[in-house]
Amino acid sequence: MSRFAVMTLTDAAIERVDEIVSNSAETPLGIRVGVKNGGCAGMEYTVDLVTEADPKDDAVQAGDHTVYIAPQAVLFLLGTQMDYEVTKLRSGFVFNNPNQTSACGCGESVTLTPASPEALANA
Repeated sequence: MSRFAVMTLTDAAIERVDEIVSNSAETPLGIRVGVKNGGCAGMEYTVDLVTEADPKDDAVQAGDHTVYIAPQAVLFLLGTQMDYEVTKLRSGFVFNNPNQTSACGCGESVTLTPASPEALANA
């Protein structure tokens, strides 16, 4: 674990992580959050099950499980709050990210800028 939390999770997100991991046919340790190039706004968030921890991952405790943050995503996710919401139209994780500068109309992809050195110094 790092000296500071890259991300925080709401109670709803923690409950959903616990549900996903507990209901998996595999025996995962938690989930990994990352970012990848894609979508009309340039980047997309990724969420995958983790069966083997990568020592380079950052980690945040989420209830009984762990949310791992992919090393290449840390600067893009610094200060992010991960939430889970259910609406009439969709359900899923929502990332309240101070590094997000815009999003596409459907909300599936975002434009992210890396956190500044000042943000790292204050974390």
